[in-house]
Amino acid sequence: MAEGLTQLLILPGVLLCGLLFRTVTQHGATVEKLSKKPNFIIILADDIGWGDLDANQPEERTNNTPYLNLMALQGLRLTDFHSPASTCSPSRASILTGRYGLRNGVTHNFAVNSVAGLPLSEVTLPQLLQRAGYYTAMIGKWHLGHNGPYSPTNRGFDYYLGIPYSNDMGCTDIPGYNLPQCLPCGSSGPQVIRLKKSVHGGCYSKVGLPLIENRSIVEQPLDLWTLTDRYKTAALSIIKNASEQGQPYLLYIALAHMHVPLAPPRPQNDGVYAASLRELDSLVGAVKITSDNTDKDHTLIWFTGDNGPWEQKCQYAGSVGPFTGKWQTSKGGGSAKRTTWEGGHRVPTVAYWPGRIPANTTSSALLSGMDIFPTVLSLAGVTPPSDRRIDGIDATNILLHQETGREFLFHPNSGAAGKFGDLQTVRSVKHKAFYITGAAEACGGGTGQQQLHDPPLIFDLECDEAEETPLDVGTPEYQAVAERIARRREELLWDIATDKSVSTADYSTDESAAPCCDPGHAVCRCGTLD
Repeated sequence: MAEGLTQLLILPGVLLCGLLFRTVTQHGATVEKLSKKPNFIIILADDIGWGDLDANQPEERTNNTPYLNLMALQGLRLTDFHSPASTCSPSRASILTGRYGLRNGVTHNFAVNSVAGLPLSEVTLPQLLQRAGYYTAMIGKWHLGHNGPYSPTNRGFDYYLGIPYSNDMGCTDIPGYNLPQCLPCGSSGPQVIRLKKSVHGGCYSKVGLPLIENRSIVEQPLDLWTLTDRYKTAALSIIKNASEQGQPYLLYIALAHMHVPLAPPRPQNDGVYAASLRELDSLVGAVKITSDNTDKDHTLIWFTGDNGPWEQKCQYAGSVGPFTGKWQTSKGGGSAKRTTWEGGHRVPTVAYWPGRIPANTTSSALLSGMDIFPTVLSLAGVTPPSDRRIDGIDATNILLHQETGREFLFHPNSGAAGKFGDLQTVRSVKHKAFYITGAAEACGGGTGQQQLHDPPLIFDLECDEAEETPLDVGTPEYQAVAERIARRREELLWDIATDKSVSTADYSTDESAAPCCDPGHAVCRCGTLD
């Protein structure tokens, strides 16, 4: 026994006192595995801008995200991290499957009356962790199908509390701030559910926004102004209970912030959006403090966003920072959410794990939300499914040792130009190529015109982060980059075309598919009317 212990002590990469073991994954990443499985808290903000994180723009001297700033100071700030898509459902599907939308089937948003959701052939992160003994919980916006087998508790989550889709996809009695303003729910008489968007501001005005716990609607229409506190109470309870039980956990918090309508407490002189940002930050702070007080040495907190700001909402939209997409905005239209310009998918991201992720570090590694899937599985010691292609990469060494990131990343079209899901924009290290451009609606109402580019527009983001002036097609630099990107793009598209594990999402709709606690009451209002 003593001889065996002596041999173990001199093995390289084994630290007994910390119960830390080093192994090498199939992708060559060194993974440091604690004898106790780590916990994971993934916080996903909605429609948040890269510039909304104070730490990303210290020159602005705002103080809207003090807790996130502290988390960055005590952890790692990722400055070149991208949402997998620039709209809600595709981004979330890729985060939970580690696959491009052209593989997992989710290429655009699901509706209030969608009958299906994320294809059942897809395997999700919570399903894999659940099988490995994790307690899995989700709080917040799902937007991957709310009926039957498509609901969160049938896709790997032991517990769910939240809304089935975006918070403007249903009326509330006291609407929050939006542009144009949403109307309140009706309050009298049975109604036939009508799911067409209201002409008064683009909100769904005939069906109340539901709050769902597990498989039951607990409130409809919900009160937006109390939603943050409900989410916070549930999140803190999950962290405490899991710690007391000694069970590793995955907590996925998909916040309503910063999607309109905004419902912040006490807007101050700096406006509604800033107040909402502070409310988001306060919730993140409460989660961090509770995690620190329970099991911080074994808990990774990963904060990021599902896409960039919804620019057409004007004062209720966030900041893209320097990533303004000037080439596009000079031709009309927006360059944030629903586009493949940097403002549409470069999102503020912070990873925090005391004792594991070095404090006060910044990384410019090119990464995607798809990378959360393989990274979390790697840290948990769970093998990814071998029967399908995974597009995410294991970023363990980037988080723990600040190594380099991806060489290539593809950005799918998400509604502003081209076919949904097409991989028409490609990033290669510092260069970015557009085969198609177009724009979402800007604050002033312009949309820009779709354009095909052959040869592609190529920008050097290292010296032109605003994407204003493309490289001259005749230069050797352009030719080399264009050839490299074209070759890699063709390889990926061929790989997807011949991939037998590709799923197809059912986007059909039916009026009866809308979540409704009581069709006999106006807007599916729960309980009796006053």
